[in-house]
Formats: sequence, C-alpha cells, structure tokens
Amino acid sequence: MIPAAAIGRSLRLYHDKARRPGLDAFHRRFLSFGDLAFDVGCHVGDRAASFLRVGARVVAVEPQPRLARTLRLLFHRAPGFALEELLLGATPGEAVLRLNRANPTVATASEAFIAAAAGAPGWEGQEWDATLTLPRTTLDALVARHGAPAFIKIDVEGWEAEVLAGLSAPPPALSFEFTTIQREVAHAALARLVALGFAHFNACLGESMAWAFPAAVNATEMAAWLTALPPEANSGDVYASLDPERLLA
Repeated sequence: MIPAAAIGRSLRLYHDKARRPGLDAFHRRFLSFGDLAFDVGCHVGDRAASFLRVGARVVAVEPQPRLARTLRLLFHRAPGFALEELLLGATPGEAVLRLNRANPTVATASEAFIAAAAGAPGWEGQEWDATLTLPRTTLDALVARHGAPAFIKIDVEGWEAEVLAGLSAPPPALSFEFTTIQREVAHAALARLVALGFAHFNACLGESMAWAFPAAVNATEMAAWLTALPPEANSGDVYASLDPERLLA
C-alpha cells in the first residue's frame, strides 16, 4: 500500500496553484470546450485537472488503487471525468505493475525501465518493492468505449511504446514521456507515431511546459535531439500533432 505521506507529497508538488495558469494556457492549444482527452498514467491528476479547467472531458487511466481512490475523491463532482483503473499495452490481457511505494509516480510495467534506473544518476535510492497483477487493455479499446480523443497524454515510465502499439489511428495530437535512461523507448515511440501518420513534433524538458524548438520539427530532427540530450536532462515529453501550428512556441 502506498503511504499517505507519499501521496500527499505528490499532491502538494503537482497541484501547486502557481502551476495552473501555465498548464491551462499550454493545454488550450490542444483542447477546446467539449473535447475528449485521455490522461494515461494520471498519477494524482494535475494534467487531468487542467484538461477539465479548459473545458475538456477526461478519461483518466490510473492502475494504482490508492491513487485511483485519490482521483475519485478529487474529481467525484466533475461530470466530465471517467476513471479506468487498469493498464494499457499493445494487446488485451494481464500485466504486472511494479510499485515504488515511496515514490508512486514511477510505478511501471517495464522491467527494462527498472534495470535502466539501477545505479543511474538521479535515480539513486529508488526501490520497486511491491507488485500488482492487473487487467490490460489497449488505446483502441478505450476509443471504442469512450470515443475518439482530441489529445492523449502518456506518462507510464518506460511503457510508452507498448501503449502506443495499441493505437491504430492517430488523434489530432498526443504526448509521451521520455527519459534519458531509456532513449531507445523514446525512439521506438517516435517511430510508432511516424507509422501512425504524424510528421510534426516538439518537446518540453521536465515540467517546464516550454518548447525545445521555436516551431515543429520532423521525426529525424526530434530523434537527433533525443540522442544528443545530456543524461542530466533526465526526462520530458515529446508532443506530436497533425497540425504543426499547435507546436509553435
């Protein structure tokens, strides 16, 4: 079970009111009133809250029971909020989620992610000390159940390419998290997006919500940027859009 102190720490960090204007302004480039957004790896729901504030409906995917309970408490009065307490992947079935009870934001279904984090600078002291076996579905199944989203955010600690493998048609825009300890996952996710038809990309480092490029770049340029990042860059998000205007700084 995740300690209440760990959840409280995440709530204080990610739901800081000072972050809200920047988050909302950023997300308005992807979402309008009435649009549907998928928040895959919702954690404590700061991005979901932003999507709701800009007028979108939200399907939140969060497999950790204590975090799912936190989301139900936070959003039980939000009529546009739905929660899916499961994992996503390339195919339906089951998967094992490895929990980090001291730091629930880095729970993962990827053993390779845990191996990459071992001994890596910036990941010292991380311990995945519990497991959950959970149902696994696909993005395509979520689309069939809830409708086509205008935007998908994916933050699943090294499982991003697997989640994207379960999507067969591109939404107007999406994002996926990358880490410098597993650049090969980012490259695989980028290749999957190209196969889906995306040609325009930009990125943000960390939680900055600041574009790395003044305008959209192609997949080759994005791949080179990911490769050249220093290890201390640690993580960020790659954004893909069918409309390059959405990716302008």
